[in-house]
Amino acid sequence: MPHTQLTLKQIFAHPTSHNIHWRDIVHMFEGLGGTTEETKKEHLKVKLNGKEMTFAVPRHGHHTLDDNDEIGHIRRFLRDCGCEPKAE
Repeated sequence: MPHTQLTLKQIFAHPTSHNIHWRDIVHMFEGLGGTTEETKKEHLKVKLNGKEMTFAVPRHGHHTLDDNDEIGHIRRFLRDCGCEPKAE
């Protein structure tokens, strides 16, 4: 299974998956055909399927995303963009 789909499955997992690597999330957006741009204020602007949203980049040396609220925001954005894990 491609890495993009593995990360997508982690984001949509119930219960919520923790310790998702931030770089994997960035690569997932790009693998789905989106563009990413890190802003000066430690945020990531994502454009995907005609939609745009900005997410906070984990701070203080954290390389993983384990915040349920932020994962929920990413999940909703992906749904709005028509991107959900492929059924097996």
